[in-house]
Amino acid sequence: MDLSAFPPFAVVLDGLSSSVALLASLAEPVAGDAASAVAVVLLTLVVRLVLVPVGASQVRAELGRRRLAPRVAELNRRVTDPQERSRALTELYSSAGVSPLAGCLPVLAQTPVLIAVYSVFAHPSIAGHANALLGETLAGVALGANLPTTLAAGGAPVWPYLVLLAVLAVVVEVGRRLNERFARTGTGGVADPTPAVPGMSTALRVLPFVSVAFAALAPLAAALYLVTSATWTVVERVVLRRVLGRGPSPVPGEAAAA
Repeated sequence: MDLSAFPPFAVVLDGLSSSVALLASLAEPVAGDAASAVAVVLLTLVVRLVLVPVGASQVRAELGRRRLAPRVAELNRRVTDPQERSRALTELYSSAGVSPLAGCLPVLAQTPVLIAVYSVFAHPSIAGHANALLGETLAGVALGANLPTTLAAGGAPVWPYLVLLAVLAVVVEVGRRLNERFARTGTGGVADPTPAVPGMSTALRVLPFVSVAFAALAPLAAALYLVTSATWTVVERVVLRRVLGRGPSPVPGEAAAA
């Protein structure tokens, strides 16, 4: 079954397609043939601007977990039973008002948008009419094409994909290093107070790069969305950590515990 023909989904895709077309028409006097690509970037910026409160909640949770890190490390040293340790950690986070899962919120909030952008540039027709966006290009490459099909077809340049993938990989690595350094700052060097799991360190290093692999297989427009969103994330984290980190401790009762 083609989900793009399913009425509720078709309405969403049609609205998103119209939004991209409108943004492209506004950008055309400046961007020219790249107007649709610029429209995807503008759409991404609008989405991320709307999600700033979600990003702020994530940073607050990060600050809370960082301040709790020494207490979590001490708990892990004292409690050896896995079930008892799990209950104690849950109680600690709950009493401090800190969610260990808050870091997933921005990704979860963006997933429907990324799927919609992917779908808009992956279907030849939307809501019963031809998808005009598939004819739009960036540096001679169709926004609806992906790297494997472009390589297989030949003729079209592949450097736009390579540039986007390289930029995305650099941004992901910068974000990973900043997160790692942030986790260590102000915790007495305690970066990860949770018990070690075999292979976890490697997994945490590799997992962020899944987006790079996805971008290589996704339409060029979706790769453009990912690069823009990842760049926004890095900048947003740096700014919010500076701003929110100056405020009072997000961990209730921390002063008393100290």
